[in-house]
Amino acid sequence: MNIDIFKMERMQSLWENVVDYNLSESGVHPLNLKELLTPAELDSLAEVEIGYTQTNGTAGLRERIASLYPGVGIEQILTTAGSSEANFLLMWSLIEPGDEVLFELPNYMQMGGLLRAFGAKVKSFYLRESLDWQPDLDEMKKLVTAKTKLIVLTNPNNPTGSVLDPEVMKGIVDLAAGVGAWILADEVYQGAELSGVQTPSFWGAWEKTLVVNGLSKAYGLPGLRIGWIVGPEEVVKKTWPYHDYTTISPSALSDRLATLTLAPTTRERVLQRTRGILNANFPVLETWLKDHEGLFSFRPPRAGAICFARYDLKVNSTELVERLIREKSVLLVPGDHFEMDGYLRFGYGPERGYLLRALGRVEEILKKIG
Repeated sequence: MNIDIFKMERMQSLWENVVDYNLSESGVHPLNLKELLTPAELDSLAEVEIGYTQTNGTAGLRERIASLYPGVGIEQILTTAGSSEANFLLMWSLIEPGDEVLFELPNYMQMGGLLRAFGAKVKSFYLRESLDWQPDLDEMKKLVTAKTKLIVLTNPNNPTGSVLDPEVMKGIVDLAAGVGAWILADEVYQGAELSGVQTPSFWGAWEKTLVVNGLSKAYGLPGLRIGWIVGPEEVVKKTWPYHDYTTISPSALSDRLATLTLAPTTRERVLQRTRGILNANFPVLETWLKDHEGLFSFRPPRAGAICFARYDLKVNSTELVERLIREKSVLLVPGDHFEMDGYLRFGYGPERGYLLRALGRVEEILKKIG
């Protein structure tokens, strides 16, 4: 099996811990244990045995996850090593060579690469900036056929920070139901809405729906590596054996920390922190972008610590980012990593002073180019 280089993750792996300023992240500044836990909870970690946990996630953790989805039981949950493993397991277990799949662009490109690696026939549909980063349902209708097995999307979206309008969600569900296709919705940014209004899940809208989520983005806990799959029990049971060939089980400490995080009071406190950071920091980035009159155009994100901005410079986006790395030790994400050159993805989730200093260095390069 041949697999494409995952350009964004490769660049981040090489540089995110090397540069002075990393604005490539799509989540907020991570929590530490003292911020996350009460003193008693922190002390309780000393009693956790560092052994293998239940491979699909402990019952307590799966109960907490299931409570987020009306009508879901714990046998419909598979806990994974981050949402990225959840995506991988679903692609591996669902896709056969020749399967027809609709894949949203721009998007986190992991599933697109996996679809091609497992032999799917990938048909892209696009979020349109002119539609406030919504898809054109008429365009989607032309792509859907009786052979369509799966529609893959991320909502809220990465890299645009957009959220699908309710009527668009219904339109996508109707298209899937019309041909009996599955919907796979990566909802890892759910809970990171600037408005505080949580994005509705695709779960429950159509019987052939699979949802992926996790604690990396909205919760500011990427280092826990906890994600999950929600789906019909028979699909979850089918996918679980594939998990045996990868990470086997979540880390015992991560499982315990995730269970504590998803307690209702703690969960709400963590998400409030995230929304507070987003609402404090986005005006900083928005002002900076607008101060460069005529250079950037963008749609304000509705969720996630990311803004996808078009720039008016005659330079490839990867070349621009590589120059920022070399000359200013700043990392952004180039638009062509989402198959959309001429854009930059700015992460605005760090501490405010850090963000301002990083943007100052970006400005120095822009002055040279301009």
